[in-house]
Amino acid sequence: MTTQLFVPSFRVDECLEQIRECLEKGWTGLGFKTIEFEKAWSEYTQLPNSHFLSSNTVGLHLALHIFKTKYGWKDDDEVIVTPLTFVSSNHAVLYAGLKPVFADVDDSLCLDPLDVEKKITSKTKAVMFVGIGGNVGSYERIVEICKSKGLKLILDAAHMAGTRVEGRHVGHDADVTIFSFQAVKNLPTADSGMICFADQEDDQRARKLSWLGINKDTFTRTTSKGAYKWMYDVEEVGFKYHGNSIMAGIGIVQLKYLDRDNSYRRQLAEWYSQELLKSSKVRVVTHSETCESSRHLFQIRATNRDELMLALNENDIYPGVHYRDNTHYRMFAYAEGTCLNAGLISDEVLSLPMHMTVTKNDIDKITQLLIKYAK
Repeated sequence: MTTQLFVPSFRVDECLEQIRECLEKGWTGLGFKTIEFEKAWSEYTQLPNSHFLSSNTVGLHLALHIFKTKYGWKDDDEVIVTPLTFVSSNHAVLYAGLKPVFADVDDSLCLDPLDVEKKITSKTKAVMFVGIGGNVGSYERIVEICKSKGLKLILDAAHMAGTRVEGRHVGHDADVTIFSFQAVKNLPTADSGMICFADQEDDQRARKLSWLGINKDTFTRTTSKGAYKWMYDVEEVGFKYHGNSIMAGIGIVQLKYLDRDNSYRRQLAEWYSQELLKSSKVRVVTHSETCESSRHLFQIRATNRDELMLALNENDIYPGVHYRDNTHYRMFAYAEGTCLNAGLISDEVLSLPMHMTVTKNDIDKITQLLIKYAK
């Protein structure tokens, strides 16, 4: 039987009920189910100002655009970022006309606070922390650095839906937190995201900007009363970044099962760890003991990573790599060689299958192969 890296689980009948309701009411866009999902997400995370968007990537851009224009940041002011992330994290910095400055990672694969401090200059305005795989790494230290240096903290929580630290959902101490509900995430839709600003004024502006700068969305105009309910103003140049009710309806269903699914992911991680920690040739990327991780990824490191991938592929097992060091891409080559640990990890890291249909027998087979072929 083939074992894929990701296989999203949808509660199909429940999702179809939500979609049917949208279709029958003739409202598939912004404002019907999106409002319901935003309220449910805020209740679940206890984060204020949840705003449903079409993706995590547009949320990152929206956050940086709002901060840049609010605080008068200049083009080429700097945002400290990680080289180990999906490239969209660092694209968003460029969308806003800012410069990504790469800081190295530690063994958690998240930003190394020591290198972050070294990379801060007079042009640094923000730090973007990516919780890779649901891990928090040294996040608390990054929070302290941002507070002491007066920097904005942007939490890219694309992998962190359901990650908690000491009982609190991640994001309560960031200036803005952005989640992903893309097709293979722990809370999968087809594609969508959520942005949660700490400041309500930022949230209010984001709602206008994500609907082209219009100060009254279609749902509000439709459900309000009065002869001039159709009237709206356009206050600034915005973007078409809003989410829609079909994606929100799927999200409402998936949210009900998120904690249960994440619990099973943590069980998978425990099974993997129990077997792989027996080998001195495979390094397990551990998650913080204070963190109840979403466990979007289970990652290992091995010096013959590419050989291991081929061996697994020959046995119908298809792992992945998260991620290639972004400074190895042509567009970020200016920073190549500045993050030595990330460069090393990029050549060794491997993500193993993590989803609801992976079984203990699957893990036994995968780990036996890894231990057999690791060098």
